[in-house]
Amino acid sequence: MQDTKRVKNPKKQRKRMFNAPAHLRHKLMSAPLSHELTASKGAKTLPVRRGDTILIKRGDHKGFEGKISRVDLKAFRIYVEGLTREKVDGTNIFLPVHPSKVEIRSLNLDDKWRKKILDRKVVTEKPKAKPATKVEKAPAKSKTAVEEEKAIEETFKEEAPTAKKAPAKKPAATKEEAPAKKEVTKKAPAAKKKEEKEAAPKAKAKTSEKTKGGQ
Repeated sequence: MQDTKRVKNPKKQRKRMFNAPAHLRHKLMSAPLSHELTASKGAKTLPVRRGDTILIKRGDHKGFEGKISRVDLKAFRIYVEGLTREKVDGTNIFLPVHPSKVEIRSLNLDDKWRKKILDRKVVTEKPKAKPATKVEKAPAKSKTAVEEEKAIEETFKEEAPTAKKAPAKKPAATKEEAPAKKEVTKKAPAAKKKEEKEAAPKAKAKTSEKTKGGQ
């Protein structure tokens, strides 16, 4: 058995393709089905077989439709009835086409094994989902209703108590006022000395009176 692990290296991919066994080569010769077949058979792609009618979608012979006469697994090409070319010596040869450039229009179902493949891919009908309920939109307001709402909002704003204002801070004293206050509070040094002198003789007089009484 060949390893089926995926490889990203192009060199290894080409080597695996050209050295692939027959059962894997048959899968590589797949072609897409037409929209009618995909709807009825439930498959998107199938390997081409002799007897299938195909339509060429790309290349020099785009639009040509015919039956497959031969499938070459070694060269990965198919040959279609009527798609020929005349050589210099006068003989006609079939032109090879890659299966990726064609679309299968009708299938050859003579093989019972191919029928079983399609039976497995038949799409089972799914239960229909319930339709989503539509949300009813509120009716648009008229101009008079909008004006009434604005008038009510204005009345509420007028009735609402105004916020208390923060007490204003007193302005700082100016430079001219500051020195005047200092003069009032501070006493002159000459006045202090007078007070000290007046207080000193009174204390001496009291002490002398006490001494006289003691004698």
